Amino acid sequence: MPPLQSAGPFPEAEHPEYAGQYPLEDCLGTGGMGVVHLATSASGLRLAVKVIHAEHASDPEFRARFRQEVAAARRVSGAFTAPVVDADPEAGRPWMATLFIDGPTLAERVKRNGPLAPAELQRVGAGLAEALRDIHRAGVVHRDLKPSNVLLAQDGPKVIDFGISRPTDSDLRTETGKLIGTPPFMAPEQFQRPREVGPEADVFALGAVLVHAATGRGPFDSDSPYIVAYQVVHNEPDLAGVPEGLVPLLRRCLAKEPQERPTPYELMVALRASSPSAASDTQAYIPAQRSPAAPAGEDAVPEPGAGDTEERGADGTRRRPRGPSGAAWWRRRPVVLWAALAVVLGSAGAAGAAFVGAPDEVPPRRPAAAPEPFRPWSTTLGGAAADGRAPACTTAGTALYCSGAGVGVARLDPAGGAVLWSAGAGPDGTRAGPGDEGAAPVAAGGVLQVLPPGGTRYRALDPASGTVRWERDVSAYATVRQAGGLVLLVSAEGAVRAVDAATGADRWSGRHGGAGTEWTGTPDGTGPVFATTPSADGTSTRVTAVGPADGRVLWTERLKGSLTPVAAGDGALHLLATDAEGFTDAVVRLDTAAPGHPSRRVGLTAPLDQAQAAVAGDVVYVVGAGGSLLAVDTARSAGAERWRLETAVAHLSRPAPRGGHVYLSAGDGRLLAVDAGRGRLVGQTKPRMGGGRHASVLPAPVTAPGRVYATAPDGSVFAVDARNPSRW
Repeated sequence: MPPLQSAGPFPEAEHPEYAGQYPLEDCLGTGGMGVVHLATSASGLRLAVKVIHAEHASDPEFRARFRQEVAAARRVSGAFTAPVVDADPEAGRPWMATLFIDGPTLAERVKRNGPLAPAELQRVGAGLAEALRDIHRAGVVHRDLKPSNVLLAQDGPKVIDFGISRPTDSDLRTETGKLIGTPPFMAPEQFQRPREVGPEADVFALGAVLVHAATGRGPFDSDSPYIVAYQVVHNEPDLAGVPEGLVPLLRRCLAKEPQERPTPYELMVALRASSPSAASDTQAYIPAQRSPAAPAGEDAVPEPGAGDTEERGADGTRRRPRGPSGAAWWRRRPVVLWAALAVVLGSAGAAGAAFVGAPDEVPPRRPAAAPEPFRPWSTTLGGAAADGRAPACTTAGTALYCSGAGVGVARLDPAGGAVLWSAGAGPDGTRAGPGDEGAAPVAAGGVLQVLPPGGTRYRALDPASGTVRWERDVSAYATVRQAGGLVLLVSAEGAVRAVDAATGADRWSGRHGGAGTEWTGTPDGTGPVFATTPSADGTSTRVTAVGPADGRVLWTERLKGSLTPVAAGDGALHLLATDAEGFTDAVVRLDTAAPGHPSRRVGLTAPLDQAQAAVAGDVVYVVGAGGSLLAVDTARSAGAERWRLETAVAHLSRPAPRGGHVYLSAGDGRLLAVDAGRGRLVGQTKPRMGGGRHASVLPAPVTAPGRVYATAPDGSVFAVDARNPSRW
């Protein structure tokens, strides 16, 4: 907490003698929610204690905001913030104690000494970008980054005051009709659609903060907050006086559309590259396509990971950067071996030719011709969707089925991407796919399931020709879900009708949950289907196993916490647990085949916002908003979180694990490959979206033996060789 400037004498009621066990000393200043006092802990720590104004202590909204501030500040590490030492948001006068950090705010520094010099500006900018990366990793969006909330400490800038921080949950701020924030540093979406504010809003604010630091004013200046709001939404920023080298970067930060702004990681790299010491700084490693000009055997390629940096030796080969151990090392790709084999095979061929000429001898059997190598391909399916959705695909055996804007569903040639047949979307708006993560067709029951988000007709198509096998009117149902060999038609009240996926015939009907029940089935359709129903207060979740043939309840278990299913199979149901604030903080494994159905809860080292997950055996791969990807081993109780990778990619799809890799699609059309064993980024394709555009909905990649299929929001479907992602 910064040493705020005193605003003058305070009423006696604003001077409580204690906050909890801490005797309050000097009054450092006041903010919109409370008064900040200096205090000393029993061990001698100097603290800044924020005490809510007496007039606000009885306001439930302000109490909720303060609880939110405490929770957000506790989530973020103390490297870039003032660490929370103690707090009591339920006290008569709610309070929070943070470590006191002696240093001016950025606002005070600029007011006192004028704009920052270019070198200092870049250092502060890089430090704030790193701070935002740390904050977003913890699943927090600050929402009110401004010069007075940046403390210039000796070891770098600190971000403070999380009073309105909270990812995706803006009910508190929008239902009251109040606009909370600081207009010159608020992103356009904070004025237009506050419920959709994400990490990109903090990047916009950082751009505005750096303009203020460089010029002494903001990029949108006026005495009227209403005019400022109009300028933020409609006008171009005023960057006069900003160092020329930083203008393009800050213009990107201040882009009107959130998806056009850089990530904090990109800002860190760019600001380091533009610093005066850039020549000696290491740059962030991004796996690149292998250069065709690299001499055989001399292509030194590191094992890449997010945040790794690259060094080059005198011979120009890339080297593994110095990691935490300080050792520099590298790994050479074993390509010389192939040259040696070629020499050996060439010699053997010559010997074989001589042998064939020898009389009375049986010629040796010629080796079978090697299969033709897979050639990557790309095709455009329909076109770019108006809603930013990328096409979505699924595989069934060797077949590839995709859906996209303007084409409904199509079967593609997996060897080259040619469309073999297509079935249009239909006049009622029917599209393929389950609706949650894009229009992905589903292969089940020997037919292709076409599920209708927003449509009225459910169709099952012949996989070979695309003709309709059966169809059904589903306009009376709230949701349609595919679970194993069943299609489940669910009403708004939770009643369910099970339909045979192969024939469309009714199997059974009943009520095994209520509103909010999620249904999950095993991929092969042989096991039960599971109804997962969280309690209204979020303290428990009921899991009901239902027989797929007759709808009979097989067993019921009640688990602790609010849980959502990920996948069922191999005798287990995996679920994600969310806390009271909507963050995923644990993975739960329910053994569905073991007697008594025991469960195991594996906590995450840091919670994730908007988590998505996929299962491979006992390991659950979880990705969150902001790019955190982790592997959780649910078969182990100790050290269950195998690894955690910060990809520095803000928009990622659900993971797709297969063959030792975890594949993910990025919002700009990239396909990423991560080593599933070590959590290292080992390859990525080039972006397919120009101008900073991103997809609004990201379907997961799909895999087949030796290849990966992915999509981009420009309407393209592409295939790459899965065997060597470093060559992508």
